[in-house]
Amino acid sequence: MTKKKKKGKAKAEKRSPEERFAAARADAAEAAVSAIRAYGYSSGGASRSKPSMKGWDYESASPQKDIDANLETLRKRSRSLYYNAPVATSAVNRNLVHIVGSGLRVSPKIAWRQLGITKERADEIAADVKFKFGIWASSKGCDVTGQNNFYELQQLAILTWLIGGEVFALHAYDGAGPVGLCIRLVEGDLCCNPGDLSGFAGVDVTCAETGNRIRNGIEIDAQGRVVAYHFVKGYRDQYQNREWVRVPARGEKTDNPNVLHVFNAIRPTQYRGVPYLAPVIESIKQLTRYTEAEIMAAVINGLFSVFITSEDRQAPDFGDVGTSFFNPDGGYPEGEEVDSDDEIALGNGNIGFLQPGEAVQVVDAKRPNTNFDGFTGAMAKHIGAALNVPAELLLMQFTASYSASRGALLEAWNFFSLNREWFAADFCQPIYELWLAEAVSKGIVDMPGFFADDYRRAAWCGATWTGPAPGQLNPTVEVNAAVAKMAAGLSTGEREALAMNGSDYAENIEQLATEKALRIDQGMESQDGNQNRS
Repeated sequence: MTKKKKKGKAKAEKRSPEERFAAARADAAEAAVSAIRAYGYSSGGASRSKPSMKGWDYESASPQKDIDANLETLRKRSRSLYYNAPVATSAVNRNLVHIVGSGLRVSPKIAWRQLGITKERADEIAADVKFKFGIWASSKGCDVTGQNNFYELQQLAILTWLIGGEVFALHAYDGAGPVGLCIRLVEGDLCCNPGDLSGFAGVDVTCAETGNRIRNGIEIDAQGRVVAYHFVKGYRDQYQNREWVRVPARGEKTDNPNVLHVFNAIRPTQYRGVPYLAPVIESIKQLTRYTEAEIMAAVINGLFSVFITSEDRQAPDFGDVGTSFFNPDGGYPEGEEVDSDDEIALGNGNIGFLQPGEAVQVVDAKRPNTNFDGFTGAMAKHIGAALNVPAELLLMQFTASYSASRGALLEAWNFFSLNREWFAADFCQPIYELWLAEAVSKGIVDMPGFFADDYRRAAWCGATWTGPAPGQLNPTVEVNAAVAKMAAGLSTGEREALAMNGSDYAENIEQLATEKALRIDQGMESQDGNQNRS
């Protein structure tokens, strides 16, 4: 036996039984992998032998380890990018503008057939509900802090979700007005395990009250169902002795949701949200650094400095010309004064004096860089593809053909529409139903049998949420296409009105009838629709 083998055998004998078992298991796994290396993905994405794959750290574990344990870092970096990186700011703001814009408006859609009432009666009740909910939604009393109306709360919720990955909405009933419902938005930072002062989110704890597991602030039962949320009063930098509050997920008597948790899950058993910018944080940061370096290089290249060698280190007398060359007001420019004889600063028209025998070699930085626009544009395409925002929209630069620009906008609109649907379902609709339940219980809205059973309540609570339309690149072409679709029975006036400008078709017809009657009354139009010319 060689000396090397003896040494390896002696080392193996010193290992514990657990370590020897783990090593044997690893060897068996390696042997099993070796036996199938020639099959399927083994020679491609799952290869362990290709040089391009050997350095790839591809470990993955539970959503808690992969996501929750990294949330604090992701949130901080995402916020930093939104504050300081133009591309990140643009990506987030484009989502804000196209998902909610000035706010999603409700259009009650009462299931009158299921309720056994006439359509006319359902339309009357829907109009009354829309009017009264609009008053509440336009009031700042619907916000616990008294700072935002419901439409502004939507904007704030979307921003918080995009930047921080999630937002919580809690409700109370102490607002002003006939309906006292008011909403409190809470960032994800404040939902954490009780007693956790470090911010580390990779450890489950046990709830002292119920014995359930608490996973990063979310309390779940044995089946994994969310039963409560744990919030801390105050951010980590605000209070030394912080207090946690347990909020049940749903009301014990009403079964209404006490907490609305708005986030997008990408894995089963995922309980916390991931910031929208998470997949491209590194790319945007590197692009920002590159942009800042190019800007600084261009600024430095634009500075003009003259270095003069002098035997006695005395500045020659340039008189008034020399003074104005330094600075029109005399001396060095403000904020660029040189305190030391040996200090040389770049500046507009600076003159620096060197030691005898020293020389300066002028380096042309060749800035601005002619490749800057092409490179940043290519990076914007990659970043935009990951974020589902086309580069044209990300950079607000529409220089392609009509068909190309329209195709890019349609793809983006599909993504925005998807997010609008889930946001309305997770945030707007539950709040609307809470408002409606209180309004019915107080007699503000007449909905017979609202609390009789879940089916009747759902029939009364039906609604659609409309927001900003995608816009039109060529209105004439798109309006003609809409008219053709309606004539062929492929669409309706209601759908096309929503798609064109987000308006209500029935309200449009009613307003058009009013305007037609006014034109006839003023003699501008005849009954047959012909314009009167005088």
